[in-house]
Amino acid sequence: MIYTTVSRQFDLEVDGSPMTGYLARPEGTQEFPAVLVGAELWGLTEDVRQIVDRVAALGYVAFVVNVYHRSGPQTAAGLVESDENRTLAFGLLGELTREGVEADFRAAIAYAREHGRATDKTGVLGFSLGGHLAYFAATRLDLDAAAIFYPGWLTTAGTALSRPEPLLAATEGVAKGDVRLLMLFAELDHVIDAEQRDQIGAALTEAGVRYELVVYPGAKHAFFFPGREPYDEAAAEDSWRRASELFAAELG
Repeated sequence: MIYTTVSRQFDLEVDGSPMTGYLARPEGTQEFPAVLVGAELWGLTEDVRQIVDRVAALGYVAFVVNVYHRSGPQTAAGLVESDENRTLAFGLLGELTREGVEADFRAAIAYAREHGRATDKTGVLGFSLGGHLAYFAATRLDLDAAAIFYPGWLTTAGTALSRPEPLLAATEGVAKGDVRLLMLFAELDHVIDAEQRDQIGAALTEAGVRYELVVYPGAKHAFFFPGREPYDEAAAEDSWRRASELFAAELG
C-alpha cells in the first residue's frame, strides 16, 4: 500500500544549537512506526527529502536532521554537490562527535514520537555518510532494523564517527540491541572495496548480529540516485525492495 503523505520542516534545539529537520508521514491521525533517515555527505538536500517522502509513503513517520548544525546555520539547507563543497563537507565531518550525533538522533526520535505520532518501533536508513551514521545509530539506539547503503569509513579510523577507533569496533552494540541489519554494497565502489566488505561481514558474524549483506555486481558507489553517473536502476530497485521488506518485517 502506498500512502498519501504530508510533510514539514521542523527545528529543535540540541546542546544549545538549533537543528533543522524534515519529517513526512501518512495523512491522518493513525500512529505509524518511525524511520530515521541518514543524509549523504551533502546534508539536507532535496534528494534526502525525497527519500524521506518515499519512506513515509510506505507507512512510516520518516525524518532526517542536519547533523552539521553545530557548525553554523549556513548548513541547514544542505550543500550543492561540487568539488568545492566536498572539501567543505569533509571539514564539517571533522567536527562531528559520537556524543553529538547520538544526542541529535535521540532528539529527532523523541520529536517524531511526540509531534509525528510515531510508535516506539524504530528503524534507520542511510546512504554513504548516512549509512555510516545509520550503522552508528544501530550500535547505540533502541532500534529494530537498519537498512544501510554503501556505508563508508567503517573499518579505518580517522573519518566521520570512526574516531578515535573504527566504528566497526562498536559492532557488539548492534548485537546487544538485537538490531537486524541489511547491508547494501556496490561491487565497484571506490570507497568500500572487497576487503572492507569482508571485514564488515566478519565483524557482524563474530558479534552474532542478524544481518544480510548484498553486493551488486558492476554497481558503483551512489548507485541509488537517478540523475547521477553511477545510477544503476536494477541495483536501486532491488535494494529498495529489500529495505522495504526489512522494515515491513521488523517494524510492522
